[in-house]
Formats: sequence, structure tokens, C-alpha cells
Amino acid sequence: MSLDEQVLSYPIPSDAALEPPAEWAELRSKCPVAHVKLPSGDQATLLTRYEDVKRVLADPRFTRQLNAPDAARLSAEGNGVFNSEMAQIIPDGGDEHQHWRRLVGKWFTAKRMAALRPSMEEIAEQLIDDMVKCGAPGDLKAGLGFPLPVYVICDMLGVPAADRERFSYWSDALLNLTRYSRAEMEAAQGEFFQYMADHVAARRAEAGDDVLSELIAAGGPEEGGLTDIQILVTGMALLVAGHETTANMIGKMVSMLLADRSRWERLLADPSLIRTAVEETLRLDANSGFGLPRYLRDEIEVGGTVLPRGTTVVCSMAAANRDESVFEGAEEMDLRRSPNAHLAFGVGAHSCLGQALARTELQVVLEVLLRKLPSLELAVPAEELERVEGLAVGGLRTVPVRW
Repeated sequence: MSLDEQVLSYPIPSDAALEPPAEWAELRSKCPVAHVKLPSGDQATLLTRYEDVKRVLADPRFTRQLNAPDAARLSAEGNGVFNSEMAQIIPDGGDEHQHWRRLVGKWFTAKRMAALRPSMEEIAEQLIDDMVKCGAPGDLKAGLGFPLPVYVICDMLGVPAADRERFSYWSDALLNLTRYSRAEMEAAQGEFFQYMADHVAARRAEAGDDVLSELIAAGGPEEGGLTDIQILVTGMALLVAGHETTANMIGKMVSMLLADRSRWERLLADPSLIRTAVEETLRLDANSGFGLPRYLRDEIEVGGTVLPRGTTVVCSMAAANRDESVFEGAEEMDLRRSPNAHLAFGVGAHSCLGQALARTELQVVLEVLLRKLPSLELAVPAEELERVEGLAVGGLRTVPVRW
């Protein structure tokens, strides 16, 4: 049976944590608009070609309205973070969404990131020193990948990093599509909501130098600001997105570069490649998670296929980032690749707001690791690394390393 005649189960499994499913290449060439069955049993349409994914992510007719009656459920327990009531509070499109991005985006400019860089380097150096003191082998994810972005985003939001284990559980529950029951997900969301509500109230009473204090100071909607509930949910969204995605990407980036030791050696010999190396690992990340689901309000043709109104589309940016028609030698890691117009952060009005922060953290981690631990290597074969299953955001369970 050909791919265009069968319904694949999605997400499509892969034999190794750092490698893509073999089906991606075949889907792109033979069935770029494919029918898939989600963990819920509902059907959706999977896009794997670069131009199709880029077009859909930039098209306002494809929305985040996954709570529509005819939208596919991503899992039997619902859609997790994609379809929580929280996700519907931040404006989905149009002028309201752009206004929200302008207000929040002030904290994620390249200039702000440059100012934060020295403190990021200090945190990275201290975490690496602590990991070395504990002795090899160590878990790079637990020792560096997870705590660094948590410390940074907590500081930006003015919340105590001491609560990071609670944030980790709440975000795991919101981002996991299969591990938790609906009751557990709703309980975690309720606890997280109350925590952030208390924090916003405290910031309203006594402002600090942080994102939430600035959003409060901007006033309500009548003064051109956000509502209280929008500020609260923005804080929750930034806390989850600001640490979970980067924490996982740090582990994957380092693993990808150490899987072939010659890559690490090239970076040691020429640190000027760090920026392009970070972009290339983002492009080649085969374990980026579920992809971005979108709901179609009107009938539209994509890739030569007519999609009826009510279709739920899943955009696989990871598959699109290996499209040979866009990237020469798409399956190969080229540490010098430039330009590199990958879709890891999305595109258009809904592209990742915190991409400057993520890029800076990844660059800092790589710079400090190369300087302090030039002999770093994986403590297990790359084939033995294990994926975190069920997360909307892809990651590795552990990243065992020695030096």
C-alpha cells in the first residue's frame, strides 16, 4: 500500500533519538499532504514539505482554534497546552495579536539579549563547575540543560528559581499529550494558574524590574495594555516556553555535535562557527516534538490537495527542515551553512517570540562548554540515547557525558 493510500500513526516513531523517521523523505517526495491518525484516534493532515509548512504557518486562515467542535483531538485526554482554556486567552490573530507581541516582545530583543549574555555565561560556568565537582559521568541535561534556562526565565519574570521543580512538573503536565490523565492535567493547570495569580498580585503591589511588572505598568486595555488574565497567562506561557524548549534543545544540540566527534573538534579549532553551528542543529533536530497543529476555517488548497473546512493540519517543521529542494545536502550537518532559513521557530505572525533568547542561551552554552570542557564526549553511544515520549516538545531523557 502506498503512503497516499494508508493512514500513518502520528507521531511517526524513529529508530534512534537523534535520527529522523525514514518515512519523512518518502512523504515529502510522494505524499506531502498525508492523512495521519493522532494518539486520540482522530484523523489529521500532515504537511512535510518546506513550502507547504511555511505557507500554512504564515496564513491567518489556519488558526489555533483547536477547541472547535470539529477539530481533531491530539490525544485521548485532549490537546494539552494546544487546547487549554489558557491558550485561548492570548489573542490568536489580527491587530490584537500583534499588539500583544509588541508589548511582550520588548523584553526579547537582540539588544536585551546582549545585555543578559554576561549573566548567562556566569550561570553556565557555575553549573558546569558544579557538574565537574560531582564527577564524571554526569547528566548534561540535569546539570546544565534544565537549570540554565530556568534561572534566566525566572529572573526575567521575577519569580523565584527555587520553585523550578514545581515549574518543571506543571509544564510537563501541560506539554505532555499522553502521560497524564485529564484530571492530572487540569489539576496542574489550576495549581500553576493560582501560583501565577499570586505572583502577579505581588508584582502589582510591589513592582520589580521584570516582564510582568512592565506589563502591569502599561495599564489595562483602555490604556493600551493587557487585561489581568492576559498578563497572568502570558507569564505562564513564557515560563513554560522559556525553559522547556531550550532545556531540551541544549541536550539535543550537544548530543548532535558529540555524536560525530569531528564536529566538536571543528568547533574547538574555529569557535567562530558557533553561531552557524547552533542554527544547523536547530535545523537538523529530528526530535523537535509534535509539530504545530492548526485548524482550518475555510476550504483551501495546499500542495495540490484541497483541504475542506474543519481540517486539522499538523505542520512538521522538522521534516520541512530536511527538504532537499530548499537545503543543499539537507540530511548532512554543515557547520558553516549560511543562510539557513530553517523553520525551527516557525514563521510569520506566530513565529517564536523568544527565539532571540533561545539562540543566545544555546550559543552561550556551546561557547562555555568548548572553553571549559574541550574533552567533553558522550558517555554512551548516540544510538543508546532515549527520547522523552509524549511531550509536545521533543527531548532526551538524559544526556550522559564525560570529560
